[in-house]
Amino acid sequence: MKKIINPWIGTEGYNCFVCCPTNPIGLHLEFWEDGDYIVTKFKPTHDYESWQNTFHGGLQALLIDETAGWVVCRKLQTNGVTSKMNMEYLKPVSTLLDEITVRARISKMMRNVAFIEAEIMDADSTVLTRAELIYFCTPKFKLDEKAFPASGCKVEGE
Repeated sequence: MKKIINPWIGTEGYNCFVCCPTNPIGLHLEFWEDGDYIVTKFKPTHDYESWQNTFHGGLQALLIDETAGWVVCRKLQTNGVTSKMNMEYLKPVSTLLDEITVRARISKMMRNVAFIEAEIMDADSTVLTRAELIYFCTPKFKLDEKAFPASGCKVEGE
């Protein structure tokens, strides 16, 4: 796996709840490229519960949505917005787990629309949550430097 370099660090106004390392209440997540997948890891603690020892489903959706955004950023070198997200909660995600893995990849492209499949897995690679997303991607000619840095989204060593 190769660590993705966050292209927005140092950009004025950047304060993403999930990935900004300086957001005081944020999750400070980092992302890696693993073949076709973009991956992140997260420790679901009691602070993120809905029911006892159960990771909140809305926060699962947040992690999947953010990971899909990083798929578009890294794999397509652009940005965009989630248009639709269909979640399947297959098994409860316990807040007693040491770590969960969130991964996503493009399953199909149609012009500027990315179809993304994502999942949350435990340490045994059991799929706990699955999602399909439709992401409208900004055409590269419409990007501006603040929305997506001209240097692009790179991995360490590039």
